[in-house]
Amino acid sequence: MKQVTAIIKPFKLDEVREALSELDLNGLTITEVKGFGRQKGHTELYRGAEYVVDFLPKIRLDVIVPASRCDEVIEAIVRAAQTGKIGDGKIFVTAVEQVIRIRTGETGLAAI
Repeated sequence: MKQVTAIIKPFKLDEVREALSELDLNGLTITEVKGFGRQKGHTELYRGAEYVVDFLPKIRLDVIVPASRCDEVIEAIVRAAQTGKIGDGKIFVTAVEQVIRIRTGETGLAAI
């Protein structure tokens, strides 16, 4: 099993969710986060004063999938979240050793 973690722009969330729902995934976790990458934030003008926005709002999306479906999930996220502009985000893939459904005690792929 793999955990796919994607950091995306907030306005792309609906498109990414729809792309993943077309893959018939069972679960998804969304978190509102702030951060920066190479772009290092940006400056904005507010009431005549310029100020620096260091941490930009992003969405963190986590999904656990069988290793065999990992590539299709990544492709769906990239296709839906890509704007071609700086700050589109990143995807991280990590191995998941074990999953346990608390309610039933199911483990492994049955618990996803």
